[in-house]
Amino acid sequence: MKKILITGGAGFIGSHVVRLFVNKYPDYQIYNLDKLTYAGNLENLKDIEKSPNYHFIKGDIVDAKFIDKLFQENRFEGVIHLAAESHVDRSITDPLEFIYTNIVGTVNLLNAFKQVWKGDLDGKKFYHISTDEVYGTLGETGSFTEKTPYDPHSPYSASKASSDHLVRAYHDTFGLPVVISNCSNNYGPNQFPEKLLPLFIHNIKNNKPLPVYGKGLNTRDWLYVEDHASAIDLIFHRGKSGETYNIGGNNEWKNIDLILKLCGIMDKKLGRTPGTSEKLVTFVKDRAGHDLRYAIDSSKLQAELDWNPSVNFEQGLEKTVDWYLSNEAWLENVTSGDYQKYYEEQYGKREIREIRH
Repeated sequence: MKKILITGGAGFIGSHVVRLFVNKYPDYQIYNLDKLTYAGNLENLKDIEKSPNYHFIKGDIVDAKFIDKLFQENRFEGVIHLAAESHVDRSITDPLEFIYTNIVGTVNLLNAFKQVWKGDLDGKKFYHISTDEVYGTLGETGSFTEKTPYDPHSPYSASKASSDHLVRAYHDTFGLPVVISNCSNNYGPNQFPEKLLPLFIHNIKNNKPLPVYGKGLNTRDWLYVEDHASAIDLIFHRGKSGETYNIGGNNEWKNIDLILKLCGIMDKKLGRTPGTSEKLVTFVKDRAGHDLRYAIDSSKLQAELDWNPSVNFEQGLEKTVDWYLSNEAWLENVTSGDYQKYYEEQYGKREIREIRH
């Protein structure tokens, strides 16, 4: 049986990866390590929490002694590292938190993995999940490839760029079997509502302003989260050691165009007069160091591992809106902070590091 550690598995992308691996690979033992900060929510995984091959561990990757002990006790054969501070605005407010989690935390995991396996690396893999933001910004044309030089502009993207370099350094220096992927903007169910789509769905429903940076001309490539999870599955099992794979949705949208499309969908879903939600758009001062455009070239991943996104943007956006409107209790719990009670109710009364079923 393979023992796989997935860090940040209670978060948005992580929970979809955990669910996929638990359901698809019943012979694997899946260990979900999450600190359960504001973005980590165990309610995201209620449907699989009683699965016999699922184990939850509450802990912080910044705690090196804890991580070392965890690896010594469990000897994970594979690591899928998603745990990260990821919101650009928060990185501008508190850069140091991003340095600790994204850089120090990654090195702690690399050190523990290296120490446990030493020369016995056959069949082992350390998979580091990163972002397209490490590449900086594009002009009106072109796309990021795996060869694009790094040019991060925010504390968040700089911390992720640093962790990427360190993962590669551990491959080149110590021979660790590593892979890296850099992905475009994800969207879909269970995303914390500080991000654009869940925030705006929530605000439209409650007739609150929709704050749009600058003139809304910043362009992003959007990928449905379940397609990202499927790409992670492929890269973990078939990706070549030392390689980087870009993951994108081939879905470029200017922020303002995306928001207006969302407004139209929401008006229809809520039975409002067309154009009602557009009146909530409020332009605000642009974010410091705001990159103008991202676009991902996924041709390497498509050619080598035969991956393509399965959900087009119109379908994905409809599915996303439907999910949030059908899960109002989840959204209210998250926005009020009540989701934290779930952990306390399920696990907080017991001093249990690992939950077995």
